[in-house]
Amino acid sequence: MEGYEGVIVDEVHFATNWSLHLKALSDDFPRHSIWASDLSSLVLRRGVGDLSRRFVPISMPLLSFREFLALETGQVYPPCDPFSTNVPLPLAPTPELLSAFQRYKQRGTRPFYAQSGFEERMLSILDKSLYANVSFFLPGVTDGNLRLMKAIIGTLAHATIPRVQVRSLCADWSIGSEKLYQILEIMQSVGVLRIIRLENDTKAKTAGQKLFFADPVLYELLGGNAGTAREAFVAFLCESAGWSIEACRDKTKADFVISSPLGIKPARQYTLEVGGSSKSAKHADFVIRDDADYPARNAIPLWLLGFLY
Repeated sequence: MEGYEGVIVDEVHFATNWSLHLKALSDDFPRHSIWASDLSSLVLRRGVGDLSRRFVPISMPLLSFREFLALETGQVYPPCDPFSTNVPLPLAPTPELLSAFQRYKQRGTRPFYAQSGFEERMLSILDKSLYANVSFFLPGVTDGNLRLMKAIIGTLAHATIPRVQVRSLCADWSIGSEKLYQILEIMQSVGVLRIIRLENDTKAKTAGQKLFFADPVLYELLGGNAGTAREAFVAFLCESAGWSIEACRDKTKADFVISSPLGIKPARQYTLEVGGSSKSAKHADFVIRDDADYPARNAIPLWLLGFLY
């Protein structure tokens, strides 16, 4: 009545019966804009009101390298699908571009990357995700569960093989496998972990064939393994662009199998090998090379994946 065009509700999941209230607001104010943000798609599945006809869900991924450059330079470059043939480069790989990509890998996935105290803010986000957001979805979380999640993060930060041993963790922390799978799934849902399943894996519960930080910048902050960080960046950029990604069943062939986004025709599927500037493709369709400048044949520089979206 005072002339406002809409309302924005942040962290809507902390409100009791939030979906019923949003439904009522939408019905009472059909000409107004209502934006609601939450921490996870799990929130939508927990809603008790029917919001499907009133609200359109929008998923906001972390910044791509293309978006990082737009914030840095003010220049908006077109997206690029490096897996398609005869696609022109969005820009030439100059020393300035490659230097910007190194900064992006270190801290460029969040819009506040240029502000002071970036490292402290990132670690605070991690703590909030564990102590507030995970406990929101896991009632009755214990101190032991929280210490277990911290132990998982510490293990993954420095592991050359990004996996967790379910039996060992369950024995060491006196926890059942079902509870551990539930914790891992929630850690993925709140944006802490990214679980990569084995190719064609149909198990209902899994710790994944590979387990990465959802935000690969955390490897830099925690002094993580460089090879693991590369693979985490590939998984992050491909999934954020809509590609599904799985761990290749045949390790001698490739690291990953990716499938094109839903609705894209013809459907495409490729195998990817990930490594440094001299990494061979093995038997993969493409090799993703960090510290490389130009694409060549089936070799794609990692920076170019940052233009997928």
